[in-house]
Amino acid sequence: MKIVVAIVSCALALGAFAQGTPKYLDFTAPLEERVEDALGRMTLEEKVKMLHAQSKFSSAGVPRLGIPELWCADGPHGIRGEVFWDNWDNAGWTNDSCTAFPALTCLAATWRPELAREYGRAIGEEARYRGKDVLLAPGVNMLRTPLNGRNFEYLGEDPLLASKMAVPYIEGVQSNNVAACLKHFALNNNELNRNTCDVHVSDRALFEIYLSAFKAGVVEGGAWAVMPSYNLFENRHACENPRLIKEILKGDWDFDGITVSDWGGVHNTDLVIDGGLDLEMGTGTDGLTANMNAYDTYHMANPYLERLRDGRASVEELDDHVRRVLRTIFRTSMAPSHWKGRFTCPEHYATARRIGAEGIVLLKNDGVLPIAENVRKVLLVGENAVKMLTIGGGSSSLKAQKEISPLQGLSEALQGKAEVAWERGYIGAGGVIYNNVKSRDFELLSERRDSAALVADAVEKARNADLVIFVGGLNKEEHQDCEDRDRLSLNLPYGQDALIEALADANPNIVVVNISGNPVAMPWAGKVAAIVQDWYLGSEAGNSLADVLTGTVNPSGKLPFTIPYRLEDTPTWGDGRRYPGIQRADSHISDIYYDEDILIGYRWYDTKKIPVQFPFGYGLSYTRFDIGTPTVSRTDSIYTFTMDVSNIGSLKGAETVQIYVSAPKVKGLVREAKKLAGFAKVDLLPGETRSVSIDVPVSVLAYYDEETASERIVPGKYVFSVGASSAELLHKINVRYDEK
Repeated sequence: MKIVVAIVSCALALGAFAQGTPKYLDFTAPLEERVEDALGRMTLEEKVKMLHAQSKFSSAGVPRLGIPELWCADGPHGIRGEVFWDNWDNAGWTNDSCTAFPALTCLAATWRPELAREYGRAIGEEARYRGKDVLLAPGVNMLRTPLNGRNFEYLGEDPLLASKMAVPYIEGVQSNNVAACLKHFALNNNELNRNTCDVHVSDRALFEIYLSAFKAGVVEGGAWAVMPSYNLFENRHACENPRLIKEILKGDWDFDGITVSDWGGVHNTDLVIDGGLDLEMGTGTDGLTANMNAYDTYHMANPYLERLRDGRASVEELDDHVRRVLRTIFRTSMAPSHWKGRFTCPEHYATARRIGAEGIVLLKNDGVLPIAENVRKVLLVGENAVKMLTIGGGSSSLKAQKEISPLQGLSEALQGKAEVAWERGYIGAGGVIYNNVKSRDFELLSERRDSAALVADAVEKARNADLVIFVGGLNKEEHQDCEDRDRLSLNLPYGQDALIEALADANPNIVVVNISGNPVAMPWAGKVAAIVQDWYLGSEAGNSLADVLTGTVNPSGKLPFTIPYRLEDTPTWGDGRRYPGIQRADSHISDIYYDEDILIGYRWYDTKKIPVQFPFGYGLSYTRFDIGTPTVSRTDSIYTFTMDVSNIGSLKGAETVQIYVSAPKVKGLVREAKKLAGFAKVDLLPGETRSVSIDVPVSVLAYYDEETASERIVPGKYVFSVGASSAELLHKINVRYDEK
């Protein structure tokens, strides 16, 4: 019967095309003409079919018209392995092992937008090769609390830095005819209670902090897709929220792409119809194993169709949704391009390795790095020295073609120069089975020794080593940088803090390499010789780390977030009102209040004068730099700061010049002590001096005025500070702004 129907459909299609090629199949025709032509040929039922999932990661096309399905793919750091049509288990393909790129926290730590473009282009090539139309990335939510389990997927605590890195990432992805999907829109700043928390935030903080990178991604980056988040805002889930989707995104920002629900983010048919969502994915079903029409029971499936037929829903609004889906298909799989992408190629591994090395941040160095020529015995301690970290963490989990561990990378880099040994030191998660796949380190991390024996063995070997490198941190397991689970503490898990102190007592030449996507407390910082903030670096993790530790690459990463001393110092600490929220009586909903307003991250610590372990924008090098006195000039809309930057050390390296601005005080108006206004990274040979110019839009002086619902600049004196981090600002320039 299905064969007969297919033959009849093909015959009808051929008959329809006999009069000539339809405009929607004419790749030379303007995009909107193609969209309108296809829309005019579709039945009501075909239109509705396009607006909800038909499998875990796809929505239906229009087979009768030759319009293909729309395929989405996780995640922000690599193209997820194939899962079954109707459940999350790995499908067992043998050709879907991807290149794993560094996590986006690492990308942010490079402070180099051109690398973000290279990253986006490479991951977009992998998506195109695998036949994916929508890449569910990048994530641009702000780091509001260091406990958020998903911060490793995001771009730090500052909206300007996140914006400057997200825009070229999007452009790079979409250069491959793959839609970048900005997420999670909006205010998804904690994983604990993420489906049931209602966020209360001022409009000023909403627009200045939490929507800023989304706006940049849409308006400047031209993103073709946006994913509304799980949480509620103004008592409406984000996927059903007309203010977020209709008013701000599609109205104020003139977004012409599709909004794709987070998987399971839709809860009510009437509310989602009113809210403006275009495509519903993952709603409360495991597909055909539940019943034969599982996907047709989605809120935007048969229930929507019924409302369209009886007049309760608008066909005009339906057509707007379908136009957006068609527009996405014509921009991706039906675009006028023959480019098929490329996959797991040497160029992609080179990109991953470079970004990984450039994002690593050197936080402390008492002269033990780079590893000296006379070092003959190196001991690595820690589970993360061998553990696969591309697996786990939720939807960002990857099936990587390869993952070079720190032990492997350093062993190869020091081959013939030093003996490299490894001791586990602590028991973390060990090898894991995730999505029905056993990690390759499973047998290696089976263990018969208890914790005390592991510590004793590591300390004993440390006494006889020339250099000890502790490789620990978090590991993307539950409560340790993981989707749907927030962290429980700022401290390192599994007894690592005590282990580090014991190793430091045994051997003062110890380097602590912390692998995480979040700030961690470092109570042992004064006892160790060096501290390296490492990240989830993907396929080339061990090589990137070895490049930095051996000096093949001079570290140039800068922190994209602040590392506080204590959890009690953070902006969300308190009675639960700010985090994780207050449970409503007789309701599953909790209310979370952003009482700190615009004061997140360094804005909070600077304004409240709270000392921190390491400040935002901080990072050391193996060489030294001098940032000269800047000058400033202005056009109507741009301040241009120009200064000489010199490498006064003996090694080539890169410095990131940062500009912050402090605004005049206004009675009754919350002001941060300063905020990032611009930055530029410059590469310098030893002894070289270059002139660096940084353009800062005059609009950076503005704040969001809630009374007028617009940006406003207060006349007065603004102080621009220039330096190498938010805490190392040697130069100040006063600028007077007067209204015309």
